[in-house]
Amino acid sequence: MADGDIVESDIPARLDRLPWGRFHTLVVAALGITWILDGLEVTLAGSLAGALKDSPVLHFSNTDVGLASSAYLAGAVLGAIVFGWLTDRLGRKKLFFITLSVYLVATAATAASWNIASFAFFRFMTGAGIGGEYAAINSTIQELIPARVRGWSDLVINGSFWVGAAMGALGSLVLLDPEVIDPDIGWRLAFLIGATLALVIFFMRLWLPESPRWLMTHGRATEAAQVITEIEHKFAGLPAARGLTRVKVRMRTSTPLREVMRTLFKRHRQRTYVGLSLMAAQAFFYNAIFFTYALILTDFYKVPSDAVGWYLLPFAAGNFLGPVLIGRLFDTQGRRPMIAFTYVISGLLLAGTGFLFARDLITAQTQTACWMIIFFFASAAASSAYLTVSETFPLEIRALAIAFFYAVGTGVGGIIGPWLFGALIDTGSRASVFGGYLLGALLMVLAGLVAWRWGVAAERKPLEAVARPLTFID
Repeated sequence: MADGDIVESDIPARLDRLPWGRFHTLVVAALGITWILDGLEVTLAGSLAGALKDSPVLHFSNTDVGLASSAYLAGAVLGAIVFGWLTDRLGRKKLFFITLSVYLVATAATAASWNIASFAFFRFMTGAGIGGEYAAINSTIQELIPARVRGWSDLVINGSFWVGAAMGALGSLVLLDPEVIDPDIGWRLAFLIGATLALVIFFMRLWLPESPRWLMTHGRATEAAQVITEIEHKFAGLPAARGLTRVKVRMRTSTPLREVMRTLFKRHRQRTYVGLSLMAAQAFFYNAIFFTYALILTDFYKVPSDAVGWYLLPFAAGNFLGPVLIGRLFDTQGRRPMIAFTYVISGLLLAGTGFLFARDLITAQTQTACWMIIFFFASAAASSAYLTVSETFPLEIRALAIAFFYAVGTGVGGIIGPWLFGALIDTGSRASVFGGYLLGALLMVLAGLVAWRWGVAAERKPLEAVARPLTFID
C-alpha cells in the first residue's frame, strides 16, 4: 500500500485478547535475554576492576575503570539514538538482529584489548549494540504482550538484567581465581562469555515475527494480517476474531523528525518530563553505585578482587526478586502509586545506608545486606522507568522515544555517575562517597514525586488507549 492509503484493522484487539501462551514465553525468552547480556557486561566490568588494575598490560587506575564504564554508557547512548531511529523506519525484527551482531563482535574484541584506548573503544561499541537493543526490543515486547500483563512482564524482563549479573559474578569467581587460571588471561576469557551467549541468542530469534502493529502502520497491512493469523494459530481453541474493536489507520512508511519532536515536546510534553526524570534518576542511581561497587569492596573493605563475585551474587538476587515479587502490583494497584513508592523508598534507604557507611558502622557483609534491601525496590523502580517511556508514546515513534529517554537519562545520570564515584572513591574519604550517595538518593525521591503528580495510569489498557497512534483516523 502507498503512503496516505487508509486501512481498517482489528490487529491491536486481536493481540490483546490472546491468553498467555508458549508464544509469549518464547518472545520473552528470545528478546528479554538482552537484559541478561547487559547485566553480564556491567557485572563483568565491575567484577574485573581489580584484575584490570593488576593487569601487567593495562595497569588501570580507579579513574581508568570509571572512564571505561563511561565509554560503555556513551556508546549505549549513541547506539540507542541511531538504532532507535532505524527501528521505527526499518522495522523491529531487522534491527534486533543488527544490534545483536554489533554487540557480539564488540564484546569479543574487548578480550583482545591492549591499552586503555582500545579497551574503552571496544566497550563503547559494545554499549552501542546494547543501547540499540533496548530500543528495538522494548518496542517489540510492548507491541506483542497483552495489555493485562504488560506491566508485570516488562518489569520481570528488565529485572532479568540481574540473571546476567549473577552469571558475570560466577564467571569472575572462576576466571579470576589464580589457582584456576592466570587472572590476566581470565579477564579476557570473561568477555567471551557474552559473545558466546549472543551467538546462541541470534539463532533463537530467527523464528520471531515482525510486530504486526508496526506492519499495520507502515503500508504492509496484508503482511500484518498474515502475521497475526499465524500467531493465533499457535493458540488451540481460540475463538474466531469477530466483533473486536477496529481502527482506521492512514499508511506511512516513516515519521518525520519534526513530528517526533512536536509529539515529544508539545503534544506529550508532560509525559516527556516524567520520562526524563525517571530515566535520569535511575541511571545515576544504578550506574554510579553498581559500576563502582567492586571498588568500594576492595578499597574500603579490603576484599580481594577475586572474591568480589561472592558479594555480587546476593546483590543480584535482591535486584531480580524485586520485579518478580512486586511487579504484579504495577498492573493491579496502578503505575503511579507503585512507581512513586519504589523510587522514594529506594532513595530513603540509600541515604540511610550511606550514613552508616560514612560512620564506618557496617562491614562488607552488612553493606551487601543493605544493598539487597535497597535494590529490591530500586530494581522495580528502574524497570518501571523503561516501562513508562515505552508505553506512553505513540506507536510510530515508540522505538525512537525509548532511545531518546534512554540516551538522555543515561547521558545525564549514567556517564557522569561512574566517573564521579570513581573520583570520590579515589579520595579515600567515606564522607565524600556519602555525598555521592546523598545525591543519588535525592534524585530518586524527586523522580518519585514527579511520577506521583504527573504520571500516566496506563495499567491494563491497550497501547493505543494509553497513547493514540499518530496515524489513527477517527
